[in-house]
Amino acid sequence: MSAVLDERADDRPRVKKPSPWAAPPRPVWEEEPSKAGLAGKGLVLGIACFAILFPLWIVIVTSLQSKKTIDEAGGLVVIPKGITFVAYQELLGGGQVQKAALVSVGVTVVGTLFSMTVSVLCAYGLSRSGSLGHRWILMTLLATMFFGAGLIPTYLLVQALGLMDTYLALILPSAVSVFNILVLRAFFMNISQELIDSARIDGAGDWRILWKIVLPLSRAVLAVIALFYAVGYWSAWFNASIYLTDQEMMPLQNVMIQLVQMQERPVGLQTQINTGQLSPIAIQMAVMVLALLPVAVLSPFVQRHFKKGMLTGAVKG
Repeated sequence: MSAVLDERADDRPRVKKPSPWAAPPRPVWEEEPSKAGLAGKGLVLGIACFAILFPLWIVIVTSLQSKKTIDEAGGLVVIPKGITFVAYQELLGGGQVQKAALVSVGVTVVGTLFSMTVSVLCAYGLSRSGSLGHRWILMTLLATMFFGAGLIPTYLLVQALGLMDTYLALILPSAVSVFNILVLRAFFMNISQELIDSARIDGAGDWRILWKIVLPLSRAVLAVIALFYAVGYWSAWFNASIYLTDQEMMPLQNVMIQLVQMQERPVGLQTQINTGQLSPIAIQMAVMVLALLPVAVLSPFVQRHFKKGMLTGAVKG
């Protein structure tokens, strides 16, 4: 009887135990995609790219067309018929649009430098656990992310400080972002404490540590945060609309709103448009291209820093 039971036991399928040295199974998202999956991803990405690039193509092509071509197309042009830079020559040849572009460039450069300086100093101080009152300052900054004073108190403060109709009104109200400070603080805290301690032993102070050690090791996150600030200043229009009354001081975004939405003619181009030398649609599209050009040029150079700059400081360790 025991021999029969042993034979039946031998016939049972034996489950092979996994070896403790075997590599663990890979997650589903790390498996090699099938051909159908690759085709589906390519189709979705292709549709997304077309939805993004096709309107941009229309804007650029229309800005480079003559008034006759635009009139024949009935407005926006999809297939170009020749290229002309008359709209850009008129916009950059003087007048309100050229001055507005210079104002936007100046506000963006000065505002970004000021915001980066304040944010870096604040983030470095908050990243040092022994700094005076750093915990209370951090709690105060976090509270401002959830509770704001509102538009009316901010407007009254700007007015009381005498900043109305000044370029400082375009910089100071939005000079500091608490989110950017927190990202910088997290990145600074991940820098090796042993490296900083060794610099202190050699006699380096906080300013020298920040300038010689912390900033060179934080180029990735600094590039990302600088891009965030620059895009914010370049795209801002709300502060100018409520703090500026002088039309000559308006930045490019406000001129674009007046031109596209309100159908107002820029100063210096009224005669050319009325005489039929320029198309209003070409002028509108050219202003849009000028507003998009700096961001489109700078973004590829900072793109490689996004992953390291935003993720390295987000995970402690």
